[in-house]
Amino acid sequence: MSILHLLIIALVQGITEFLPISSSGHLILIPQMTGWPDQGLLLDVSVHIGTLGAVLIYFRRDTKGLFWAGLGALGLKAARQRTAGSHYPHLLWLLILATIPVILGGLMFVALGISGALRRADVIGAASIVFGLALYWVDQRWPAEKDLTSLTWRAAVIVGLAQILALVPGTSRAGITMTAARGLGFKRTEAARFSMLLAIPTILAAGTLVAYELVTSGPEGAIGDAILAAALSFLAAIGAIHFLMRWLERASMTIFVVYRVLLGAGLLIWVYA
Repeated sequence: MSILHLLIIALVQGITEFLPISSSGHLILIPQMTGWPDQGLLLDVSVHIGTLGAVLIYFRRDTKGLFWAGLGALGLKAARQRTAGSHYPHLLWLLILATIPVILGGLMFVALGISGALRRADVIGAASIVFGLALYWVDQRWPAEKDLTSLTWRAAVIVGLAQILALVPGTSRAGITMTAARGLGFKRTEAARFSMLLAIPTILAAGTLVAYELVTSGPEGAIGDAILAAALSFLAAIGAIHFLMRWLERASMTIFVVYRVLLGAGLLIWVYA
């Protein structure tokens, strides 16, 4: 793999994973538009490790609280005492609950062989437009007052069910979970925060599946390339998260919707014209 190919894969994954514009859609488009070969499982795992590290570091206060809550759930008394009175034990279970639907949906897609059929530019374009407009409509019309301390089991299930739609390339996992959270009345920054915390178990689940495939099929690619890709995707993801959180403190989701509509329209023209 050339340095340019590796650089683009790592930066695209890092930038698009947490912005509501679909990382999977962009990654699928790269080989279709450039003629480059698929990057392989090893690089897939490495760039996901990089983005996972970014969200863990950026939201280190939350991830630390969730870590201790997890130890408390396993029976460690000192950990229980450490998180007593905080919302982290409750939030941990809600994140787990919200992750279950996408895991079951992903297994169903694999069993039915649906995933491959959806990896098309026209599907990505249509999903980018439809779910981008849905994000705009919800973001502009719904009131926003709640923070994550008011997250309920019902809300977690709704966001989790919405996340299944992200299995369609172009939908955007971040976008559809933020859309659902905004529709439930959460502030923009809180919707983004929950979406990114929800990425932790989701990326772990997807990464575990890819890592299993990697182990069973054998590694492809250089370890040095994988390490460099992980580092680049980590840095890009940190920058993207910081930009998103600062942007949503003072502005709406419209900038991302405009990008999605232009991208989707361009892809549909490219395919059908």
